[in-house]
Amino acid sequence: MNCRDLQLRWETLSIGQQSVVYCTNLAFMEEWPERKPFLKDIHKKCCLKFATSHLGDTPNMWKKVFWSDETKIELFGNNAKRYVWRKSNTAHHPEHTIPTVKHGGGSIMVWACFSSAGTGKMVKIDGKMDGAKYRSILEENLMESAKDLRLGRRFVFQQDNDPKHKAKSTMEWFKNEHIQMLEWPSQSPDLNPIENLWKELKTAVHKCSPSNLTELELFCKEEWEKMSVSRCAKLIETYPKRLTAVIASKGGATKY
Repeated sequence: MNCRDLQLRWETLSIGQQSVVYCTNLAFMEEWPERKPFLKDIHKKCCLKFATSHLGDTPNMWKKVFWSDETKIELFGNNAKRYVWRKSNTAHHPEHTIPTVKHGGGSIMVWACFSSAGTGKMVKIDGKMDGAKYRSILEENLMESAKDLRLGRRFVFQQDNDPKHKAKSTMEWFKNEHIQMLEWPSQSPDLNPIENLWKELKTAVHKCSPSNLTELELFCKEEWEKMSVSRCAKLIETYPKRLTAVIASKGGATKY
């Protein structure tokens, strides 16, 4: 069917039919897909190996894992594409616009951890993160978080392969503290359930409408503490499904 045929077919529709078609198209509009990191073949291979080797692990094993990560949270973030029903020529009305601030209004970096038993400490990272600062965060927050969540000292700690995390002095600290590490593949956010909590956290903080960085930090910590134990437990309970999805995608990106 060429363009002329489509035009003729459209012109034969009644106004009511055209409206139905238009509304249907709007109802099924999709936002841009989520951003995923670029995965080289070696990354896919490592993710697939991890998923395959751990698929048979018991639920109790995953309950022992202490997940961690850092993320940036913008003061006026949440840049996801949104849609709104409105009349013609009203796009500029206040109720149909999203206020922005030059350069995004600033942001903060935070580190946090969680397990199936709930969320651990959240820490705002002041200045540039380096190995010494990372070890300081661990020393002041990791064991206390484990104690608060009653994980004891027999938990398995997960971190990504950032050079600051893998620094010789940092790995020596883990060894001296007798902390067991979970071997982790690079470029594998789909394997880390904390990514789901980050997304939920940023949405919740955005709804609080912080007006400055101090409020942003406060709301981040408050909303992090509000994350329900049941939500954390569910993410870990369904972890085998996450592994299965990674295997099905041959180490590539998944819905997680």
